[in-house]
Amino acid sequence: MPAQAAAMAPGIKAVVKTDIYLAEISSVGGDLVRLELTQHKATEDKTKHFVLMEISKDRTYLAQTGLIGEGLPNHKTEFKLEPGTYELKSGSDKLELRLQAPEVNGLKVTKIYTFHRGSYQIDIDYEIANQRQVPLATHAYYQLTRDGKVPEASMTNIATFTGPAIYTEEGKFQKVEFADIDKGKAKFMQKAKDGWLAMVQHYFVAGLIPQGKDEREFFMRKVGDNLFSAGIILPVAAVAPGQTARIGVPLYAGPQEQAKLEKVAPGFDLVVDYGWLTVIAAPIYWLLELIHRFVGNWGWAIIFLTILIKAAFFPLSAASYRSMAKMKLVTPKMMKIKEQFASDRNRMNQEMMELYRKEKINPLGGCLPIMVQIPVFIALYWVLLGSVEMRHAPWLLWIQDLSAKDPYYVLPIIMGISMVIQTRLNPTPPDPIQAKVMMAMPIVFTFMFLWFPSGLVLYWTINNILSIAQQWQIT
Repeated sequence: MPAQAAAMAPGIKAVVKTDIYLAEISSVGGDLVRLELTQHKATEDKTKHFVLMEISKDRTYLAQTGLIGEGLPNHKTEFKLEPGTYELKSGSDKLELRLQAPEVNGLKVTKIYTFHRGSYQIDIDYEIANQRQVPLATHAYYQLTRDGKVPEASMTNIATFTGPAIYTEEGKFQKVEFADIDKGKAKFMQKAKDGWLAMVQHYFVAGLIPQGKDEREFFMRKVGDNLFSAGIILPVAAVAPGQTARIGVPLYAGPQEQAKLEKVAPGFDLVVDYGWLTVIAAPIYWLLELIHRFVGNWGWAIIFLTILIKAAFFPLSAASYRSMAKMKLVTPKMMKIKEQFASDRNRMNQEMMELYRKEKINPLGGCLPIMVQIPVFIALYWVLLGSVEMRHAPWLLWIQDLSAKDPYYVLPIIMGISMVIQTRLNPTPPDPIQAKVMMAMPIVFTFMFLWFPSGLVLYWTINNILSIAQQWQIT
């Protein structure tokens, strides 16, 4: 275990059980040191639950909080905590766990965790009783501390973002790379009167969501070897002598289910990051989710969505395939011109253009319609890659997880065969090198798709089959 992780590990632990969580809270700082999502299975061993936060030899990820000022508790303070298991009782909608900080100079501080039935929101509050003769003015900080490793690293999710993100009305959604924090080059909005901070990873997110319009300060810093903290500092309203005040920030910690994220805070659904294609990807996801409501299976929803997209682009695809069909017919003439004027490239180009004019062929006619569709296809790729709903979602027979590779590689092989058929239907490029590249592409794509999520391969395969049917009919 790394030294910094070992330093966070000691202390008395309390276990909290709810209908969706199995959490561990430490007496040191009252930190949330382990969070298991009992409604989601682990990636590798599906007999276990998915663990979002933990301190172990392999990873460090926890939620910390504290108050700023002399005598006030922070994330290193030893709280009074009764060890044991605290369970959400049947018929109860919430469970509270209270930790008492040592009383210092007339200040009594209680840290309160509130878990809610059926909710991935955990309320983390401080109750401050001021028994001094002077008012208390302080600030509270809430931070998420984790290592910079990409969780569940694989060929398909390395491209997904892992790290802190901030959203404010003025600055909008801002992602920050761990590498930039490490180098001291992180750029983000540091102060605002609204907004939230989150720690994002593939499929899951932990987000601190302050309420109200109090000015807040965002911070990100390196706190150890490959260990980073990102958080928010909030002002605490002045506590008069003999009075008690309370400040709290909800923590959302769970799956990136967009129906839930939209209700958490403005812009929180942006943690499902589609990058610059969000404007296209968001409607595609909406349509996919709508289809799923009717068919009840994400695999069939992908198939029907692919059919709808293919139908929408039918006229463009038809124009492309007609152009390619014409190109295939004149390929022998093109080869003859190439042989005849091999030593005179200018004359060869002139003869080619004359042939295109005579045969009424646009040499770009087969490419432009396809180019228009590329952003939609890429956006759909990101929707299927980033949607937690695909995680462990079965389709049929041997495909029991649309987010994982085909265990028997059947779909990638079918996809490869479909690409070979498409290649045969297309005109052979006059350039020998281009022709070899086109012949090699099905092999390269098949090899790549062996490790791609089944949902993506399913989409690509169905799209290829529909394209073959349309192209064959036109040809």
